[in-house]
Amino acid sequence: MVTVEEVRKAQRAEGLASVLAIGTSTPPNCVDQSTYPDYYFRITNSEHKTELKEKFKRMCEKSMIKKRYMYLTEEILKENPNVCAYMAPSLDARQDKVMVEVPKLGKEAATKAIKEWGQPKSKITHLVFCTTSGFDMPGADYQLNKLLGLRPSVKRLMVYQQAHPGGPALLDQVETKLAYKPDKLRATRHVLSEYADMSSVCVLFILDEMRKKSMEDGLETTGEGEGLQWGVLFGFGPGLTVETVVLHSIAA
Repeated sequence: MVTVEEVRKAQRAEGLASVLAIGTSTPPNCVDQSTYPDYYFRITNSEHKTELKEKFKRMCEKSMIKKRYMYLTEEILKENPNVCAYMAPSLDARQDKVMVEVPKLGKEAATKAIKEWGQPKSKITHLVFCTTSGFDMPGADYQLNKLLGLRPSVKRLMVYQQAHPGGPALLDQVETKLAYKPDKLRATRHVLSEYADMSSVCVLFILDEMRKKSMEDGLETTGEGEGLQWGVLFGFGPGLTVETVVLHSIAA
């Protein structure tokens, strides 16, 4: 019987996996967290639930989130009232939006990364697409492959995963248990504040924020504010899911 370890060794690449470029993109509609409770209760016709609204306001205030980006606008929601109605069937409407918009968002981010990478698209051999939503087949990886103009022979892999940076309480616990300095998780807290919890894609936004800050400070490596070479990346998922990756930052 083949063991898990044997499978991993058989699939392992000859060299180390490296991040050569990062590209990010967000939906166009930016919603301020301070006005989100009013917005949410208005579009769901729930403004009469004053006590619940006040509770939701307190939750938003304590979330450490300043703003978030989303595709849904009031115009779209008015065209699809079931999306805002409690227990109303809205999966088809949501899925129709995901099928169109997710590949376009992926193209925007990938185009930025390819430009920074500086190599021709013909050198791309694999496309790994990770998503926390949508279940159409062929999936967003196929659509993205076409939008980017990649070769049909490019090998595609879809990964359905959900991990996230957690909320402020989780970050506080990590900071306390590991005896971190207050600014050690600066990039993580910044992304949470400026973009909210975006699930697994937060990893790329945080890495991008760290390297930008390091470049501004004139540091040779991406280590958070200290020019360190080694780091650990944590992703927290539902229940007790924790994914960990050891990172080695190489001086440019």
